[in-house]
Amino acid sequence: MSTTILLIRHGETAWNAERRLQGHIDIALNDEGLRQAEALGRALGGEALTAIISSDLQRAKQTAQALAGHHRLHIQTDALLRERCYGAFEGMLYADIALRYPLEYAAWQARDIDAVMPAGVRVAQSFRQFYARAVGGIERWASRYAGQSIAIVAHGGVLECAYRAAVGMSLDSPRDFQVKNSSVNRFTFEDGKLSLTNWGDIDHLDTAAFDELS
Repeated sequence: MSTTILLIRHGETAWNAERRLQGHIDIALNDEGLRQAEALGRALGGEALTAIISSDLQRAKQTAQALAGHHRLHIQTDALLRERCYGAFEGMLYADIALRYPLEYAAWQARDIDAVMPAGVRVAQSFRQFYARAVGGIERWASRYAGQSIAIVAHGGVLECAYRAAVGMSLDSPRDFQVKNSSVNRFTFEDGKLSLTNWGDIDHLDTAAFDELS
């Protein structure tokens, strides 16, 4: 049986806007992100969803709550759907990471999938470790709701992992696709495999949709 998955990135945060790395730090949506989430909820109000699942970080949960407000569904949370943990990089501006940790930053940008950032409050994950966690979490929920339609609200890195899994893209190849805040990305899961049906839908964020929320 084929499961339909609406995989959604959370709305914008202040740290997204200033290019500060979040990782596992629990940052809330900013005003723009809250508007994005509300527009998302309205746009998907007619979807026949069986379940809404979210990362347990508040920027994802706030986005999921806006969707749940249009459905009679309880949000289920899962730490497997968290963003990648970046260790000491978390909380830093991207520009400052490059200056303070030039070698580790270079390995990250070169897509060394087994490189691990210096530990901070939390121990960082390699991209290979993160990929296994994120894709495994998505597939677990898809299997639990086999043959049904579900929404999963997570993070940019999680969406990147799902995209790579679905299209057979190697983990060390450059990311040549965008992962936008509050985007809706549609997948199916059948016979143990993710497949991509539509990527990067942000039509609900156009000017007309926002004017209705003003």
